[in-house]
Parts: sequence; structure tokens; C-alpha cells
Amino acid sequence: MKRILLTLSLLVGFACIIAPTALAQDTLLDFDDVEFTDGQDTASEYLDVPDDVVFTDGQDVAETVVDSTTSNVGSGTDGSPQTLWGIFIAGIIGGFAAFLMPCIYPMVPLTVSFFTKQSGTRSKGVVNALLYGLFIIVIYVALGMLVTLVFGASALNEAASSAWFNLLFFVIIIIFAISFLGAFEITLPSRFVNKMDEKSNRGGLLGLFFMAFTLALVSFSCTGPIIGYLLVEAVSEGALMGPAIGMLGFSVALAIPFMIFAFFPSLLKEMPRSGGWLNTVKVSLGFLELALAFKFLSNVDLAYHWGILDREVFLAIWIVIFGLFGLYLLGKLKFSHDSSVPYISIPRLFFAIAMLSFTVYMVPGMWGAPLKALSAWLPPSPTQDFNLHGVGFASSTPQASNAIVKKYGDVFHAPHGIDAFYDYDQALAYSKQVGKPVLLDFTGWSCVNCRKMEESVWPDPQVLKRLKEDYILVSLYVDDRTELEPDEQYVSEFSGKKIRRVGQKWSDLQASRFGTNAQPYYVIVDSDGKQLVPAQAYNEDIQNYIVFLDSGIASYQASTSN
Repeated sequence: MKRILLTLSLLVGFACIIAPTALAQDTLLDFDDVEFTDGQDTASEYLDVPDDVVFTDGQDVAETVVDSTTSNVGSGTDGSPQTLWGIFIAGIIGGFAAFLMPCIYPMVPLTVSFFTKQSGTRSKGVVNALLYGLFIIVIYVALGMLVTLVFGASALNEAASSAWFNLLFFVIIIIFAISFLGAFEITLPSRFVNKMDEKSNRGGLLGLFFMAFTLALVSFSCTGPIIGYLLVEAVSEGALMGPAIGMLGFSVALAIPFMIFAFFPSLLKEMPRSGGWLNTVKVSLGFLELALAFKFLSNVDLAYHWGILDREVFLAIWIVIFGLFGLYLLGKLKFSHDSSVPYISIPRLFFAIAMLSFTVYMVPGMWGAPLKALSAWLPPSPTQDFNLHGVGFASSTPQASNAIVKKYGDVFHAPHGIDAFYDYDQALAYSKQVGKPVLLDFTGWSCVNCRKMEESVWPDPQVLKRLKEDYILVSLYVDDRTELEPDEQYVSEFSGKKIRRVGQKWSDLQASRFGTNAQPYYVIVDSDGKQLVPAQAYNEDIQNYIVFLDSGIASYQASTSN
């Protein structure tokens, strides 16, 4: 049983970190307190599509369009049910991981004995256990609400795309990871904890509340880094209720085991004894947090074009971290709080094999291998300095636009050898010259799902052929920090804000023209900027994307033939 719990704990730790972004659509706008005005109705400008064009069931664009009567771009929050569900699930997984921490797991028998022996009757013990679990939930949800109230909606939205917030998040998570690795413990003042413990001796509801509060305080050295990561991830999603929803999932998962063991005390006999394996779980989470902290640093590096954390540098760091993780599981590394490992258990061996295999899987990425399973986390492939995989794309027949000096071409680079534009007006002007439709790619440096689309959908031969031969691709990065020329800066008629950066310009275009603040977002327009077919958002169905591109071509040809 102990080995099974150790195995599950490592899975839980990894899943609690990757779940939020895997389920959420990215939102990168950073407008504050902006209200929708009556914008251009693009729906009325769709051109006729021939009857032989059939649409498949893709993602409904209406789901991503912001309702102008009830929302505002200023909040910029991606409060979609999908995002909140992702945060909630991440909280649940994080709560179960916290339960297996050395600060909480050994407390279970003592806590359950209070309900079973001191409550008098079984029914009263069950009621007290329910109240205890409820108070745990209330305490942690209140913490999530406090984060929202302190920072406010605008700050949460800014954190989703702010380079400085991402840099702060990187530092915080590095500190949490080092704590989990055993360098120090993050604890609360002992006097405060002791006072709460004294109050927990009171009877009735107040005593149960302080008992739950004491658990939260005493276990903070173990739960703090997990809670901190969940809150950081929820804030980075830009969802207003994200912190509260994350803490709801975390507290529910943490409270359920206590209540179950209080209902069925006989299950305590089946619990594995506390031991060194608990610290192994803690250190394993430290390795994972250390690795994933670099995603936040990568966001800053990309937004400001520092060029420090290129794709191969990022991969080199991950290869070393996960390689050391595998050696740790094999007992070749030992930290200060680790127990001696006289032998390697079978589950531990298999997890070591998994970590080392993952390390080997990443090695070809140093030479440009796509690594599709990690595409959402890695910097874009064009940041790779040495890319053998990209040789085939680069050697393909160049497009005629290669002779044109691309605006911002020294800053942005499209993947897979696509000859893209990075300025909306320049792309429209070139579209008129060559007679091709324009594919607007609203994307972002910190957009996880944008990387997934670029590395999972765009490399498909049929998709890539259409992007290179049939379309003028213009990639518009809504979170880029490149300063506009002084004569290009302006005050937005839509938001009333001063537009100073390239990212702000494309954010303003996306919100004012298309009423949405989510990325990736793909819009097909003609040479005059008129939308031809319904837009597409994040959808990894390759066939759906091909049909989307074909429908745009058919609509463009129909409009030009009239």
C-alpha cells in the first residue's frame, strides 16, 4: 500500500502543475477598466460561401466572443467554465498531494482519534468530522478570496501577461522548490500558531474551527509551496475567481480524507506507516516545481526579447533537472532530510525509469526535434539557434514576399519556414498584390495553446502547404513589449488608452474588431480586412483546421469572382 501511495503521489504532483494550462484557453490582454462600445459587426460582413463547402464541428467562435452588454475588456479575465474547471481540478490534485506531505499525513490518526474518542457517540463524531472538513474548506477558500480582494480584477488580469509579474512568480516558485528540496522550511510565527492551538481546545463549533485553522498553520511548511503555486497559476490565468476556485478544490481534496477516516476508523489500520517515503514525495514535488518555474522566466525572456532562455537553453536546464530527479529516485542523490535507501522498491525503480526516459526523450530537442508532447511548455522553435529539424522547412521554395523587408521581421520569426508578416497593414497591402486571403494569427509569447497549435497542427503537410501557398499569414503578438515608433503611438478610440507597444496595438485590434480577448484566435480576411468565414479558436483537430482554411479560400475566390 505504501508503494502504491508513493507512486500515486508523484503522479499527483506532476498533474497538479500541468493541469491548469492544459485545460484553459490563454488570455493575454492587459487592458484595464475598458468598456465595450458598439464596435464593427463582423458577422454582417461574412461573404457568401459556396454550397459545396461543408463545415465540421469545430469550436464555436461565439463561445470566445465577449458579450458587450455584460463584460468589459478591462477585466480581461478568462472566467470561462473551462478555465475555472481546470483550476478547480488542479486544486483537487494539489490537495491530495498535500495530504501526503510529512506535515499532514502523520496527523491523521491523532485527528481522527479526537472525533472517535472525545465526541462521545459515533453520530456526534461524524458530525464533528463533517464540521471539521467544512471549516478546512472555509479557511482555504477565504484565503483565495483574500488574494482576489487584495490584488483586484485589474491586477489579476495584468499578472496574466505582465513580464514583471511572471518574473516575480519565477522567483517565488524557485523559493518554494528549494524549500521542498530541504534547504529550509517556510513556517509561520510559532507564537501565532500556539495561540490558535490553545483556542482549538475549546469545545463546540469555535473549537473545531480553531482546530482546522491550527492544521492549516502547522502544515504550512509543507502546503505553503503547493498553495503558492496554485495561487500563482490561478492568478496567471487572469481569472477573477481563479484563486477562490483553486483553493476550493485544494481544501475539498484535503478535507475528504480526514472525514473518510473519521467515518470509517477501521481504515486507519490500512494506512502505511509514516517514514522516509513522505520526504521522497516532498522532494519529488520540489524537482517538479523547480523545472516548471522556468516557464515563467521564459515568458519574460520572450516578451522582452532578451534571448537568454532560448529553446535549447530551456531544454538543457530541463534535461539536467529531470536527469537529477531520476538519479534521486535511484538513491544516487541524497538530501538533508532523506532516509537511507538500502534497496530500491519496484515502484520507485519504475518512476526512475520514467524520469530518465523523459530526460532522454528531450535530448533530440537540443538539435531541433519538435518534441510535440512538450510544445506547450517550450519556447517557440524559431528561438532555436541550431535546428537540424528545420533544415527541410528552410530549404523549401521561398515565397515571393521574401524580397520584402518585413516590419518587425527582426523581432518575430514564424515556425516551420512559413514566410509570415507581423504587421496587419503590411499584410493587407501584400494581399492585394498577390491576390490571396490573409490569415490573422492572434497569438502571444506566453500563450501555451498557441505553441500547441504551432507544433501540433501547423506542421501537418496539408496544413503547412495551405499556410505557405494559399494564405498570407500575419502573426500578431498581443503581449509583445516592443515599443512603437513615436509617430505610430496613438490613443485608442475603443479603449481610450494610450497605445505605446506593439502588443497593445494588436490587443486593441482584436478586441475592437472581433470582440474577444483569447488566444490563439484565427481570423480569415480579404485584402480589405473583411472577415470571410467564422473565426477559429484553440482546436487541435487537424481536419477541422484544414476545413477552416479551405472554407476561407473558397469564400475568398467566390468574392473575387463576383
